[in-house]
Amino acid sequence: MDPSMMAGLNGLAEEDQAKMASMIDQLQLRDSLRMYNSLVERCFVDCVDTFTRKTLQKQEETCVMRCAEKFLKHTMRVSMRFGELNQNAPTQD
Repeated sequence: MDPSMMAGLNGLAEEDQAKMASMIDQLQLRDSLRMYNSLVERCFVDCVDTFTRKTLQKQEETCVMRCAEKFLKHTMRVSMRFGELNQNAPTQD
């Protein structure tokens, strides 16, 4: 877990900190799985046209690779932008 998230939990009892850390980890895992499932569904729908073979055709495979790459680059850029905005946000002290 991100150490900056734990900094906000310093006022809690150790047991509560552990519970919150576990809950945050579960939420992060859930979000990661949602992102992965969204990527798979989107790229599959956009790229796979035929079901005549067990394997993907060359153009389908290329499309899936490009789709996944675009999705991941977009996700990374959005994450970086949120990080930038978070750093510039005023803190509540």
